[in-house]
Amino acid sequence: MTTTPNHTTRTAADSRTDHYPTRLADRPAVLERRDPVVAGGPQDGPFEGDELEQVEQRGYTQVPDLFTPAEIERMRTELDELSRNPEVLADERTITEAASGKLRSVFEVHRTNELFRSVAHDPRLVRRAQQVLGGPVTIHQSRVNFKPGFGGAPFSWHSDFETWHAEDGMPSPRAISVSIALTDNHPYNGPLMIMPGSHRRYVSCVGETPRDNYKSSLVAQGAGTPDPDVLTRMYDEFGIDVLTGRAGSATWFDSNCMHASNGNVTPAPRSNVFIVFTAADNACGEPYAAPAPRPEFLGAREHREVLQAD
Repeated sequence: MTTTPNHTTRTAADSRTDHYPTRLADRPAVLERRDPVVAGGPQDGPFEGDELEQVEQRGYTQVPDLFTPAEIERMRTELDELSRNPEVLADERTITEAASGKLRSVFEVHRTNELFRSVAHDPRLVRRAQQVLGGPVTIHQSRVNFKPGFGGAPFSWHSDFETWHAEDGMPSPRAISVSIALTDNHPYNGPLMIMPGSHRRYVSCVGETPRDNYKSSLVAQGAGTPDPDVLTRMYDEFGIDVLTGRAGSATWFDSNCMHASNGNVTPAPRSNVFIVFTAADNACGEPYAAPAPRPEFLGAREHREVLQAD
């Protein structure tokens, strides 16, 4: 793995030391992570010691049956209603598949939908996020994802933090995502894949960020996607875990994990609720490597609500 020195990058609004430079060089680099992964201990929340150790060492942990079948059925019903609502389908926060036009994602559901707002504020989630991040948390992003049978498109390999740093101005990877399975995740219907341990490396990607890059990257990643040589070296070092599980299970993974998912050509759909918690003091500023910040529904900056677990 190669490394590059830290440097200062200047945006239109401020000048900050950038410990995770990206999209500035003509070839990629792989940097060591500078920030802690887990800040709390077993005494600080619901995660057991072995679960925290999994997050620390592998970058993720799974909690089976965190939500009951009745809760999942209610969320699935709400999801079905969203998918048929003309106002939702016409909203800029709704993303459709490029090829089929089928629904792919609906963003900012923790603000626009009362049920998913209650899910995002659920103590089962908030307490675990606080435990990992070591204090108060806010929501950086939320969405519901659809991967229908016979047409769900893949998500290319990427680190979420690389995008959030470059385009949202998130200073450090002190953020954790939770994916709540609304359908069973089989090995064959496009489940999440993670390179375990990759969260300890930061891939500095090649290429400047085009203006309004987010409009195309929500359908198919472009800027911020690691090149095949880097991915091959990371695969040789870390391997790949395929994360399966029953509906109602929750997968927690560090913001800097290298992850992806295959397309779904099976009859079995895959849907999930996805919420990103970030440390309250890890507020986004000006983008580190983009002409302008992405919209609020992709990276919260103006309406940052510190969550309470009770």
